[in-house]
This record gives sequence, C-alpha cells and structure tokens, in this order.
Amino acid sequence: MTESLENPAAAGDGRRGALSHIRVLDLSRILAGPWCTQNLADMGAEVIKIERPGIGDDTRAWGPPWVRDGNGADTHDSTYYAAANRGKKSLTLDISKPEGQRIARELAAQSDVVIENYKIGDLKRYGLDYESLKAVNPRLVYCSITGYGQDGPSAHKPGYDFVFQAIGGFMSITGERDDLPGGGPQKAGIAIADVITGMYATIAILAALNHRQVSGKGQYIDMALLDCIVALGGNQVTGYFVTGKPPHRYGNAHASLVPYQVFAVADGEIVVAVGNDDQWQRYCAAIGRHDLAADPRWHKVTGRIQGRDALVPELARTMLTRPAQAWIALLEAHGVPCGRINDYAQVFEDPQVRHRGLRVDIARADDPQSVVSTIASPLRLRDTPPCHDRPPPRLGDSTDEVLARLLGYDADRIAGLRNRRIL
Repeated sequence: MTESLENPAAAGDGRRGALSHIRVLDLSRILAGPWCTQNLADMGAEVIKIERPGIGDDTRAWGPPWVRDGNGADTHDSTYYAAANRGKKSLTLDISKPEGQRIARELAAQSDVVIENYKIGDLKRYGLDYESLKAVNPRLVYCSITGYGQDGPSAHKPGYDFVFQAIGGFMSITGERDDLPGGGPQKAGIAIADVITGMYATIAILAALNHRQVSGKGQYIDMALLDCIVALGGNQVTGYFVTGKPPHRYGNAHASLVPYQVFAVADGEIVVAVGNDDQWQRYCAAIGRHDLAADPRWHKVTGRIQGRDALVPELARTMLTRPAQAWIALLEAHGVPCGRINDYAQVFEDPQVRHRGLRVDIARADDPQSVVSTIASPLRLRDTPPCHDRPPPRLGDSTDEVLARLLGYDADRIAGLRNRRIL
C-alpha cells in the first residue's frame, strides 16, 4: 500500500481536496500531460513534476510573454508554462543517468499515479516503463500519452497538436465555407487536441483509481492525441457513419440548427443561437418578423436546415437594422440565447465571469509581490472545492523537500546528488 493511501495528508503541506490522498509522479511535459496533472492538482492531489536539471519543461522557454516577478521584471518562465502547471511541486532529476532512474523508481513506489509522454520505448530503456514500476508498486495507475498510441502502423511517428487537428478531421469541419471568401480548413485558436487529451486522460486516471478501490490493483492507460481528436468529432462523425457523406465546413453556422450563427448588426456582430422550434418563434417575435414565424416552411428545424439558403439572407437583412446592444436586450427579453463576440479583455470584464471568480491571482510564498494569474478550475465541487493555493513552481523548487520527506535523504546526500548533476 502506498503512503498516500495510508496517510490522508499525503501532500505533506496540508492541502485539502477530493484527491488530497493521491500522489502523482508527473513525467510529462508540454501540454496534454501537464493539463491532466493540473486538473489532479486542482483537486488536491500532490503532483511532483519531474523536470530536467537546468532546463525544465520545454514550455518554460516558450515566451514571450513571461511571468513577472514582484518588481515587474520578466522571469525565465513563460505564461504558457504557467497556464498548465499550477498546484505542482518541481523536482529536478536527470533520469538519463542510473542514479536518477533509481530515485524516480523510489518515488514511483510511493505514488498512486505516474503520467508520462515520452516516445514509445524511451522509458523502458530507463527501467521506468509500466511493467518495471508495476513490479515495485502493483497498485500504480500508469498513464502514457503519445500522438498515435502504443500500437499500430503510425505508433512510431512524432506529432504535434496541429498535425492531429489536420489528420483527425477537425480542420475539415472548422473554418469558413469553401464557397465564401476566406474559405478553407482552419485550426482552432487553442491546442485543442492537447487539451482534450489532457481532459480524457484525467477521466481515465480517475476511473482507474476508482476501480483500484474494488480490485486492489492499478493498471496501464494508453492515451493518444489522434484518438481523442477523432472522438471529439462526435455528432458530426456519427452523421457520416449513417449517410456516408463526410461533413463539411459551415463557418460560424451550425450543421443541425438554423439560425445558429454570427449576424452582422448595425455596429458590429453578435451571435444568435436558436436551439429549438419554440426559440425560433420567440426569435421571430423579438426581431419583428411575424411573417417568418407564420411561414410553415420554417416551423420545424428540418425545414430551416433544408431551406437555410433562402431563410438566412432574410434574417441577415433584418439584423442589420439595429445595433448590438439593442438586439441583445430584445433577444434576451424573449429568452433567445445570444451574445457579443468578446476578446479576452472583455471576457474578464464580464459581470458573470467576475462573479464566478474565473481569474485566480496566486502570490508566491517566497515573493509575495510576485503574483501569477491563472484561470480557475471550472470543476465546482461544493464539499471539496478545487485548490488554487500553489502557483506554477519555479524550476526545482521542491527538490530538497520531496527527497527528504519521501525518501529520507539528508542534506549531505542531496548536495552530493546536486554536485554530480543528478538533480
């Protein structure tokens, strides 16, 4: 049994949360793995992030912009890194050396979860693959994240988020319609394959931990960016399975709902999202188009979908007659979902966003004037809420503490490891 299951305060620093009894050894870097482990850290897990001495996670150097210190000067850590590493402890360790590998195995023996995103076979060479660590900790949940998965004809290939947005079909349904100016495939504005893989990995790890409560055994998890971005296709893919016709790009319109799109208005653009036939009637009342509400062609969503090329231009002409705020007031009064297209500065001025506390400013314990701003976890558990008490770690900030507390290393031994560049 791992220490973390014996001791509810496994994190060693009094953290609380739904996962405060869980310890995670994080061997991942970039985004998909760190996104997953940040979710676990937000829920109170002790996450020990293993980083290369002197360098750390690749994304530390992905700036500008950079995290700033208490004097407003740039640090050596990018905001990209900060976005996915809140709540963790950084331990520097060279796992390419036998002594570093031994320390990693000792830490895995006292952990509940290991997560990694190395190339297939890399960690086996170091004795840090699932089978090797399972031998010292049968209760270990071990999650590997790769581009294509652990098997298959493409398993050996490298890949980045952008590649998987392309080959996984996502870009074939994202972007303006091909028959309009600017039409063609478009990637998402965020690394969506990485983020969705991190989210799916979180679910898989929690499922495996829950099963361990019944079976007493850990298990191996094989996560692939390709699998996750394809799965994200959801309703579009199942439609293709039935019709045999690949879905195409609709730009800001919706394949299955009309009107559900961006409309130009007198002073800009707004989004209108009519999700059912009752909302359609209320929308027509709000915009004063009782003629369209009465037209039997448009009573049902099927008719609106099939006749969108005739209907939408009529709506577009009407929407140009008023400014955004006037339309929003009318539409909201009629219960029709709508909204402005905000940039992120506007997002964090929104009263609802402010009320929900979606910006979290975390001060560093060693430099209270240095505040790192991150986005709050959207996981709202009433009795065990997320923890936002630990900023993204400085490189190696917890090396000495973790080795002393978990492995019993004294100061001389740690100094010796550091002198030999193991730490």
